[in-house]
Amino acid sequence: MVTGQLSENPESRFSALLAGAARLPGVRVDREAYLRTALARHCSEDDVRRAVEETPAAAGIPLAVLDRVANESIRYETAKVSALSAAAGIPGFIAMPATVPADLAQYVGHMLRIAQKLAYLFSWPDLFSAENDDLDDATKGVLTLFFGVMFGTQSANAAVGKVAGMISEQVAKKLPQQALTKGVVYPVVKKVAQHLGVEMTKQTFAKSVSKAIPLVGAAVSGGLTYATFRPMARRLKTHLSDLELAKPAGGQVITGEVVQDATVPGTAEAKIPKPAREWSVLKRR
Repeated sequence: MVTGQLSENPESRFSALLAGAARLPGVRVDREAYLRTALARHCSEDDVRRAVEETPAAAGIPLAVLDRVANESIRYETAKVSALSAAAGIPGFIAMPATVPADLAQYVGHMLRIAQKLAYLFSWPDLFSAENDDLDDATKGVLTLFFGVMFGTQSANAAVGKVAGMISEQVAKKLPQQALTKGVVYPVVKKVAQHLGVEMTKQTFAKSVSKAIPLVGAAVSGGLTYATFRPMARRLKTHLSDLELAKPAGGQVITGEVVQDATVPGTAEAKIPKPAREWSVLKRR
């Protein structure tokens, strides 16, 4: 049970919930499979291959394309988690002790799914080890910070930026273990985890109230989930896409329908597609 007997300490409560949700079936996103599927409709085969082997930024995929793919993933995960939340609210008051913990677990599970998808789109390394079912401390730390960004915690925003900077500087394919587990970022991780433990308790109470009346509770619960999940996912998307780690390689600033070389002042803008690159329409007006 994900929400078994947890410590009264909010930090421990959140950490246990995070670790339990990460073990649920279907929560872990295969980075390679996701990028291949998500980018296939928008990018050439060669660009998809390079995005998988390196990163979408290294492949030069424009942020406008990544933004569109990210929005598609957010819509999918939001619809799925809202439907599951509504279904959990149908039994009403009698089933509340069982449905509320399960609802919270699957809610956190979908937060983990969208956090992974957005991270991979915006050039973060693989977050989970295929050889280990449990979260290592570095992964737990960065996911805690991602959740902090989703909840609007400013210290988490700054810490995620610092971690992204370390990955970018080292051209690393792994998370900076030292910084997340013992170094400068670690105290922020602990503080954010404590804050999230309190916030999760509030959400549990809100969901308990919403499920008190059968059928009506289902509509309220599903609506509450939709109203909270989507804005949080979009908040994380905005933050990750603004980081230097996500910027396309080659010194180009690509905003939608035009490309401008940022390294040469006064360079004239050129319409997409450019030679040897066939992008889909990047931005609808």
